[in-house]
Parts: sequence; C-alpha cells; structure tokens
Amino acid sequence: MKLSSWILFTCLSFSAFAQQPAQTPIQRALRNATIMQQGEVITLADAIQTALAQNYQIKVTQTQQQVAAYNNTLGNAGILPTLFGNLTNNNSNQHLRQTYLVPTTSPTDRPGVISKNTTISLNLNWTIFNGFATFYVLDQLKELVRISEVNTRANIEATVARVSTSYYDVVRQLQRLLAVRQALDISQYRLDLAKTNFEVGSFSKVDYLTAQVDYNVDSAALIAQQLALSNAKILLNALLVRDPSTEFAVRDTILVRSNLALEQLRESLISNNPLLAAAVLNRRVADINIKLAKAQQLPTLNLLSGYTYTNTNNQGGNTTVATARNNGFTYGIQASVPIFNGFNQRRLNQVASVNALAAEYQANDQRVQLDLALTQTYQQYKTNLQLLSLEIQNYKITTQNVDIAYDRYRLGTLTAVGFRDVQRNLLDAQLRLIDAEFNSKTAEIELLRLSSTITQELGRQ
Repeated sequence: MKLSSWILFTCLSFSAFAQQPAQTPIQRALRNATIMQQGEVITLADAIQTALAQNYQIKVTQTQQQVAAYNNTLGNAGILPTLFGNLTNNNSNQHLRQTYLVPTTSPTDRPGVISKNTTISLNLNWTIFNGFATFYVLDQLKELVRISEVNTRANIEATVARVSTSYYDVVRQLQRLLAVRQALDISQYRLDLAKTNFEVGSFSKVDYLTAQVDYNVDSAALIAQQLALSNAKILLNALLVRDPSTEFAVRDTILVRSNLALEQLRESLISNNPLLAAAVLNRRVADINIKLAKAQQLPTLNLLSGYTYTNTNNQGGNTTVATARNNGFTYGIQASVPIFNGFNQRRLNQVASVNALAAEYQANDQRVQLDLALTQTYQQYKTNLQLLSLEIQNYKITTQNVDIAYDRYRLGTLTAVGFRDVQRNLLDAQLRLIDAEFNSKTAEIELLRLSSTITQELGRQ
C-alpha cells in the first residue's frame, strides 16, 4: 500500500468519483473537493533540472572550479622557466658647448647634437632546484581543484534537497487545501440541511446559526490554506530562479521509501559525502604546506641566460666612439643558501604543523558531525514511518465514523455539536496524515543528501 493511497482514494482520486454518481453527501463532498490547478504540470525531475541550470550559487561555485582548473598549470607552480624580452631606446637632442684646457683646441658650440642608444635583450630564468617546492605547489594546485569540485557537488546536492523539499511542500499544501475544501463542502451540506430543517420546524434556530458559524470558520480556514499554498509555490519559483508569480501544477502524491538502511547510508556517506571529502582534501593541503615550509631551508639553484643587442649612435664628438653595435649571449648559475632569517623559518615550520593538526581535527569533527546527523535523521525517518502507519489507520477509522455520523445526524439522533466533532476529527486526521507523509519524505531527502545519493535517487522521480 502506497503511503498516500488513502488520501488519494478518498480525496484526490478525481477520476474515480467522476465515473460514478455520489450516493451520500459525504461522497458528494469528496467529489466536489476537486481543486483545479493552473499552469503547466512540472515533475520533481523538471524542477531539479531547472534549478541546477539557473541557480546562481551553483554558477558561482562552478566558476570558482574553473578558476582552480586554470591555476593548475606547470607554469603557475614554477616548474617551467620564465623568458622576458626587453627593449630600451634612449634618444637625446642637445646643444653642445665645450671649452678645452688645451689652448690650441678651439671651443665647441654645436646645436642639435643627436645621440641614440637602443638595447634589445632576452632574459631567461629557470629555477632548477628549490627544495622541491615547485612540485609541492603543483600538488597543492591539484588538491585545490579537487576541493573546488567537491564544493560544487555539495552545492548541487544541497540545491537538489532544497528544491525537493520545497516541491513536496507544495504537494503537501495542495493536499491540505483539498482536505480543508472537503471539510467546507461537508459544512455547506450541513448548513443547507440545518436551514431546511429549521424552515420546516425540525431544527432550532440555534442549530442553524451554529452550522452557519462553522461554515464561516471553515471558509476562513480555506482562505488561509490558499495563502499557504501560494507561499509554497512562490518559494519554489524562487528556487527555480523565475518569476515568483508563475503558476504551475504539481503531482498530487508523495511516495515515501520505507527501505532505507542505516549501514548502507553510512558507507555511502563515508565514501561520497562532499563535505567530508573537502575536509580530507584540506588536510592534504595542510600537509603540503608543511613540506613547502621545510623546502625553504634548502638551497635554491637558478639557471640564468640571456641575449643582448645594443646599437649606439653618438654625434656629440666628445667620445672616441661615434657608433657602436654589440650583441651576444650571457649565461650563468645563481645559487643561494638560507643561513639565518631571524628565526622565521622555525616559526613557519611550527605554524604549518599546527595548521595541519587543526585540519586533522576539523576532518575528524566533520566526520563525527555528519555521522551524528545521519543517525539522528535516520531515527527521525523510522519514527515518522511509524507515525505515518498509525495515521493511516486513524484516517480509516475517522472516515467510517463520519459516514455513520452523517446517517445519525440526518435522522436526528446526533446533535450538531457531535457531528461537528466527528467532522473536525476527520479533518484533523487528514492533516496529520498529510504532515506525517511530508515529514517522512523530508527525512528521506535529508538521508539521501547526507549519503550523497540524492541526485541519483530524486532525479529519477
């Protein structure tokens, strides 16, 4: 028996009531409880697909993932050499005035003396060894890519959970609206019957006025429930990143799985949960930082090379060289050894070790917190299933009571107060059953999110 079958049979199975005439006012009220939904019908899979394509938080994490992928290169890690080209062009236009110590040399007075000096160079710098720090940086960049990937997956799974819960809340509010509408139809029949009996003298005016008051109370409840359904739809539209006033229809059933096993969920959590995976990856990054700190204690060896071209044109006449052109290669090796830096290296090693220990604590704490959440949610899930089974039985009993109460009320052997109590018991049983079904479903959704199986399970619904 599906968990929502009783509500579907008595309240939401519209086609069954349309195929056969109602035989009692209660059946007529159930038939008239049909509330037509407006807009296109969207399934849960449609809602999830739309949200994943439009959600801005997911787009942000996806762009961050792209940035991490772009940064994961050999050049960014410092493994590849760097090559720079330089061009320098110096020009001068001067008025040259010179006198000389030698008496036989005439003074010089030359305007517009032009001098030009052009230098073109290529400089190569390649770090051959720096304590393997470049390889550690490359490992760190790879871990950062993995962290960005699991963060994106965590955001996707959280979005799927929020959309699924919101979608089923719309279904719940629709079912509650149908139940309230059914109660209003029953109150309308009771009001009509009380009015007719009052007019013929069978009922007192108090019974008629009481029926009218109860009808108004149920009408107010219907208006309030219509608002609740509207708000639930607005929230779902917001998660789908579209106009909040967009009208749509949903499936009117909630099917709850009753076969989830705690151990299987725990195994999936340990191996797949993105929050736990991110904590483990952060621990690896902290370990790499320890290696990077220690690498600064080792020597650094750089290979230097370059090519230079210089062209000089001097018209000043005050040097022995009027024009010159030089070109050639340069090369060499630069080595540096850290000897003392004010004890900062020891501080860096200590900080890196403490950060690694903190990352390990955070990973262990994340594992404990996730296991706690899984255990508590699973207990809630099992309890909700038990409550749902009880509410199904209660609803069956109250449905029988309301039929019996109708016959007794029509024959005058049941007071209006007694009939109202039976009617309210029916509505309360319906609402409790609807809420129990929804609570069971939300617990199931959270279990699937924690075990990181939510996209596979709910995406097919």
